[in-house]
Amino acid sequence: MKAAVIHGPRNVSYDTVDDPKLKDKRDIILKVTATAICGSDLHIYSGGIPQPRPMVLGHEFMGIVEEVGSEVKNLKRGDRVVVPFPIACGTCFFCNQHLPGHCENSNPEHYGPEGGLLTEKGGALFGYTDLYGGYDGGQAEYVRVPYADYGPRVVPDNLSDEQVLFLTDIFPTGYTGVDWGEVKGGETVAIFGAGPVGIMAAKSAWLRGAGRVVIVDTLQYRLDKAKQAAKCETILWEDGAKEVVEQIRAMTQGRGADVCIEAVGFEPARNMLEKAKAVINFEAGSPKVVEACMSAVRRGGIVSILGVYPTTYDNFPLGQLFDKGIIMKGGQAPAHKHIDKLLQYVKEGKVVLDDIITHRLPLSQIAHGYDIFKKKEDNCVKVVLDPWAK
Repeated sequence: MKAAVIHGPRNVSYDTVDDPKLKDKRDIILKVTATAICGSDLHIYSGGIPQPRPMVLGHEFMGIVEEVGSEVKNLKRGDRVVVPFPIACGTCFFCNQHLPGHCENSNPEHYGPEGGLLTEKGGALFGYTDLYGGYDGGQAEYVRVPYADYGPRVVPDNLSDEQVLFLTDIFPTGYTGVDWGEVKGGETVAIFGAGPVGIMAAKSAWLRGAGRVVIVDTLQYRLDKAKQAAKCETILWEDGAKEVVEQIRAMTQGRGADVCIEAVGFEPARNMLEKAKAVINFEAGSPKVVEACMSAVRRGGIVSILGVYPTTYDNFPLGQLFDKGIIMKGGQAPAHKHIDKLLQYVKEGKVVLDDIITHRLPLSQIAHGYDIFKKKEDNCVKVVLDPWAK
């Protein structure tokens, strides 16, 4: 089959690889009909999260069931399904706590309680390095889906692939940031990052009754897309965090936002001084966006961290967190916990997901897709790929 394979930093190619096979009675083989490039894929693509051997990328995908393991009773050949991005068994302690990203069984080689940089990670993710299970992903013509009696959801025939594809990751992830923020109605929610996850967080904030939603980004075209798709206010980050924080406080009687959602991760735009600091401190990237959220949130407010952060950081403002009484929560989104409710929102027309798509490409153009998404060229916000288009 054909698939997108990572060979090293900035080196993704359209390769011929072995077809996946059933390895367990709870597996299915899925014919992928739509897949997408996620912002967190860029951390592998840039080399920020290492992957020493070639592997198939992709954790946002859906398709049609081709083969079914003998213990999978809830799916059959021909079912059209969307697949949550964590690989979770559904039976362990953490799965029973609705924490599939911490599954005790899906990542046996690297799992552990410590949460270290290179060892003792959480549960497995599709196409997301050997550290997270080493499972081939869904930027391919076919993919093996473990624990398929727990993860995949059958989708209605009257909804197109593009209408439901983002139930795999970015919609549940954006919703999780709002859920962690305990939004109940009337709050001001400030979202840092106008990428796909940030825009989905804005849509989710409205679903939960937010009174005001603001998105911050360094690029005007992304803010324009956010305003169009999520009907939110926008702030352009031009001269640094201080100016952005002041604008958010000015909107909120000087207090700050009730909830700040970090949707950028450890590789934000940085100047040379910030890059030098990271090298000196042996840090990967920068926590500058988290720190901006901590300043922009009100006392007693909540900061939700959706962006990826793989390492420790020097001079973390713990004193500010303590003095302001900030509640902070982050991690892999529990997609399985929310997917059924979010699918219902899509069915009922309460939310539209496919309006963030800016590029539709055949999988054969995967290298081009990663390039423009990473460089933010051609007003790229979200790339969707068709494995079967020529």
